[in-house]
Amino acid sequence: MSDFNAKIIEEFRANEGRVGGPFAGAPLVLVHHRGRKSGKESVAPMMYLPNESDGDVVYVFASKGGAPENPAWYYNLVASGQGTVERGTDTYPVNVRELTGDERDQRYDQQATLYPGFAEYARKTAGVRTIPVLELTRA
Repeated sequence: MSDFNAKIIEEFRANEGRVGGPFAGAPLVLVHHRGRKSGKESVAPMMYLPNESDGDVVYVFASKGGAPENPAWYYNLVASGQGTVERGTDTYPVNVRELTGDERDQRYDQQATLYPGFAEYARKTAGVRTIPVLELTRA
């Protein structure tokens, strides 16, 4: 997976935030997070949902492709409450907030409507876990 991500990161940076392949045309950000145990910085490419009224807010989804467990980046971002986002050619610090309840469900449903793969991830994890949604706000 790290080789796959490395290629996406390289393509993202070489093309002002645009990539091809399975993410062609999809909104993508690179999220920097620090390991809560290791302290090591990592970068994870992920699709996002922009906030319709605030350009400084995006939502990311800890789907891990419908795996039964959350991705490591989710735990790191929640533990620290902050990270850094590369969006297009802009890089900036963000504050992290986990959405819950109806607010979480609304944002996840929006993403699943736009990108049906997210609906499939929810089906795969039904009864196992609820896919977390994080709000990333420019700090």
